[in-house]
Amino acid sequence: MRADNSHVSNWIKCAQCGERAPSIDFDFAFQPIVSVKRQCVFAHEALARGPHGQSAAYVLSQVNLTNRHRFDQECRTRAIEQASAIDMRESLSINFIPNAVSNPRACMERTLRAASDCGFSLSRLIFEVTESEEIVDAERLARIFREYRELGIKTAIDDFGAGYSGLNLLARFQPDIVKIDIDLVRGVDANQTKQIIVENIVDLCGKLGIVALAEGVETAGERDFLSGVGIDLMQGFLFARPAFQAIAPLDPLAWSAR
Repeated sequence: MRADNSHVSNWIKCAQCGERAPSIDFDFAFQPIVSVKRQCVFAHEALARGPHGQSAAYVLSQVNLTNRHRFDQECRTRAIEQASAIDMRESLSINFIPNAVSNPRACMERTLRAASDCGFSLSRLIFEVTESEEIVDAERLARIFREYRELGIKTAIDDFGAGYSGLNLLARFQPDIVKIDIDLVRGVDANQTKQIIVENIVDLCGKLGIVALAEGVETAGERDFLSGVGIDLMQGFLFARPAFQAIAPLDPLAWSAR
């Protein structure tokens, strides 16, 4: 069954999306994002990997000014196509490069067509941008986010707390999800300073109507502290490692006290 993405035909083609630029050979691993309260998968993040499972750094080292538009396009379309191929039923979270999006409406054409062709509802898509990404024009990024929201696509700021632009981004646009950076999560149950920072991020998100998500959760102690301050969505090795070209099985012990 096709998703109801009937507005696809109204979008124009982007001249900057680099059809002539050299393509990068890459694939995806998928890591679950879980709801701790419900003990189930909420979404899967598509993580770029080399064609034989090489690291994201291997792939990103090949991205440059010449091919970044095409790479950004192909990340979204390939992730949707592969998610559909492995029969993903939950939401799909995809990173995008904001500086590679010259015209959000035009640059979305291929993504919308891929979603329509695969029967993948736009409401199941989450587009996330990392806070550590150099944002050339924060207001333009806010406009991109607003365009995506109008389509029913969810938005997220990744690595929140790792850079300097997070609060400025929130002042311009409130995404659906804020992903708290792994360095703040690591050992948070034993670090009072990190606890205060995380608690304030959760409080800020609550007041702005944003869902706080913790990434990089590796221990039961981290999980329990985060859950105790009101974070339900989590991602990390405690629950599942990324699976190359597949849906990763959850660790059945992830919910126990250990």
